[in-house]
Amino acid sequence: MIPAAHVARFTAALPFFLSFLLIPLVWIGAVRGGAWVLLTPLATWYLFSAIDILTGLNTQNADLDTTEDQLFWYKLLTQLWVPVQFLTLFGLIWYVSRADHLNGWEIFGVMFGTGVMTGTVGIVYSHELLHQRNRFERWLGDILLAMVLYSHFRSEHLLVHHRYVGTPRDPVTARYNEGFHRFYPRVLRESLQSSFRAERDMLARKGLPWTHRSNPFWRYWALQAGMLLLALALGGWLGAGLFLVQAGVAIWQLEVVNYVEHYGLTRKHLGDGRYEHVLPRHSWNASHRATNWLMINLQRHSDHHYRPDCRFPLLQTYDETEAPQLPYGYPLMAMAAMVPPVWKRVMNPKVRAWRARYYPEITDWSPYNKARHPMPR
Repeated sequence: MIPAAHVARFTAALPFFLSFLLIPLVWIGAVRGGAWVLLTPLATWYLFSAIDILTGLNTQNADLDTTEDQLFWYKLLTQLWVPVQFLTLFGLIWYVSRADHLNGWEIFGVMFGTGVMTGTVGIVYSHELLHQRNRFERWLGDILLAMVLYSHFRSEHLLVHHRYVGTPRDPVTARYNEGFHRFYPRVLRESLQSSFRAERDMLARKGLPWTHRSNPFWRYWALQAGMLLLALALGGWLGAGLFLVQAGVAIWQLEVVNYVEHYGLTRKHLGDGRYEHVLPRHSWNASHRATNWLMINLQRHSDHHYRPDCRFPLLQTYDETEAPQLPYGYPLMAMAAMVPPVWKRVMNPKVRAWRARYYPEITDWSPYNKARHPMPR
């Protein structure tokens, strides 16, 4: 166990600040053009994965008695990213829309790299912020999500995903043998529908219509419209197009991670629409050191679902007796997911082994594979 006094040190938090290195990388690509535009995706997907190989797994857990005051540097990290990303994104839109030295493919490459940054870091940081109880951090999370036009993720994640993960009601739980290219359009459609329905139903229980001003979708739409209009003002129609490109890449980055996190892992149906409680076994765990620095321990996902209010430096990791383990960090697993035959060759045997370990009494998995069980009560 890592003592709270050690967790509180700036030097302990410092590796998580490595994500800020992506800021100069996207600017180098914009200023120099050519192959330099590849720096951001290469660093995000390959460099951190290579460091994983060199540094191995981090199986140490922080002391859960660490106080909020002792997490100052970690909270500063996620909060500071918001204005930095805002200035970087819209500064790039202003710059690239006026850059005569960049051709069409180079412009696309710059904004693709920007989307890798706003998706891999920005959305992950928004996820941390929206899980906090204070309004300030939740607002910061909303601002980050609005920058990628995916504001409804907050409602979907908090009201649907965490409650119904591993059941037919959760669009984000990837089904066994469901390739990413089938999962992606399904989750885009169903997560928007389910998030809106969840907010509407919550208002209905209070006797209010969905049009009531307390519906957060009004805030979502206003923030997203403001971001898009700012891009239009800074770069004209090209600027708006650049904004949409990075948003599309960021959303893809988010959903491929969602695909990896729960692929094939389902909660046992107990009958009559009742399901077992969420346990660490219902999320894939990864203890790879460098990619957890980049994604602020998101890969300790088994503990996140078990204790969703826990801040990222205190998330615990599990061994293979308690939670299923990914062979690599998220970046390499996401690349494998883009090639379904490769993904299934790696992951389907792991899902079958998981089923045999935890649920030997279930002999027919067909209803789980097709999400045919009753909706949870």
